[in-house]
Amino acid sequence: MKKTTLFTLIFLSFFKGFSQDITGEWNGAIIVMGQELPLIFHIEKSDNGLTSSMDSPIQKAFGIAMAETIFINDSLFIKSGMGFSYSGFLTPEKGFGGEFIQNGQSFALNLGREKIEISKPNRPQKPEKPYPYVSEDVFFKNEKAGITLAGTLTFPKGTKQFPAVILISGSGPQNRNEEGLDHNPFLVLSDYLTRNGIAVLRYDDRGVGESGGEFLNSTSEDFATDAKAAVDYLMTRKEINKNEIGLIGHSEGGMIAPMVAIKSDDVNFLILLAGPGIPGDELLLEQNYALGKAAGMSEVKLTEAKRLNKKLYQLVINSTDKASLKTTLTSYFKENFPGLSETEIQGQLASITMNLPWWQFFLKYDPRINLQKIVIPVLALNGENDLQVPAKINLQAIETALKKGGNTDITIKTFPGLNHLFQESETGLPSEYGKIEQTFSPKAMEIIGDWIKKQTK
Repeated sequence: MKKTTLFTLIFLSFFKGFSQDITGEWNGAIIVMGQELPLIFHIEKSDNGLTSSMDSPIQKAFGIAMAETIFINDSLFIKSGMGFSYSGFLTPEKGFGGEFIQNGQSFALNLGREKIEISKPNRPQKPEKPYPYVSEDVFFKNEKAGITLAGTLTFPKGTKQFPAVILISGSGPQNRNEEGLDHNPFLVLSDYLTRNGIAVLRYDDRGVGESGGEFLNSTSEDFATDAKAAVDYLMTRKEINKNEIGLIGHSEGGMIAPMVAIKSDDVNFLILLAGPGIPGDELLLEQNYALGKAAGMSEVKLTEAKRLNKKLYQLVINSTDKASLKTTLTSYFKENFPGLSETEIQGQLASITMNLPWWQFFLKYDPRINLQKIVIPVLALNGENDLQVPAKINLQAIETALKKGGNTDITIKTFPGLNHLFQESETGLPSEYGKIEQTFSPKAMEIIGDWIKKQTK
């Protein structure tokens, strides 16, 4: 489960005075999960004072309008209105020195006029063109939602019909390659499978890349209709064997895939990669505990954090609208976290309320209910170092639910050393993701490919 946030809403900005001209481009970088994340601020004069926007090139986010831009007495304050801000002090020799705050987290950020040169991380598994197979950019319609989705279909050369899989991404707005930290796991996986005789359809989430629709205010159930539309599209392609179509879901995609399978007779097998097997609120409590423990938190603090998080999730589940939830959560944070500043509280509120329908659905959803209805072959994989969807409790829940429904064609496998992204790792902490050169374990891809061939031979 990953939650990548890109803010694109536009807000009015205003000016309260400045001592010198700071218009133009300011460049800097913060360190996130061990990787440099460059940020570029563009400051301009307007009739009302100063306006600014921000680019985050690695996240492919450009022109993010800031809500507030103030420069007075050599101090700069820029606020997005959506949970992140920057404050810094100008010195003639060094530019601005300051901090970037997002959702209560603080990152040192110095801004200067010179462009930041970021060394490209080594990603040896990233496939390079020309590919030894057909790669076709495609568009297909989700009639139920009234949106068009964009993706890439790859299939081997030749005239025969091929077995096919659809890749369903994890949480947060994801493009067709599930791109993050310069890793492209879905691109790497689709390349491996297609080279081994299996067609693959991967697509941009709704509201992401070239896909239409709105990501915010959509739930896992909405995303399931997108995946169902992908199945329907494959059924129209002459290159695809209509009796050999499967779904591969990663993380949240691993709970979306069964939603699709129980509603479509055209799905013939499922592969769940770090898929949840327990209810969403329980999963997040397990996730927080595992991440905290790996980061060195004491058992006393872990127990207290679990108590507070459990209360927080219940408040979100029981909320009826964003306005009342903001009021309730403001009291919650002030009562339980007296050290938080007003800016930090607002950041936490924005993170939760911005996509409230998704949170409410996810926290209440119990994947075991749909898993009990699955009668087609299932392969469920996870890594022992997965701290986001801990392997043992979730794989056990998946297997138990499938067997309870009478499914006997089940393969469960845990990989030593693999993290949530199926990388060979030391600790499994998200801070390692960007540092690891490997994008997807070859051993895991081999297991996936061999299992699909067994189902489709």
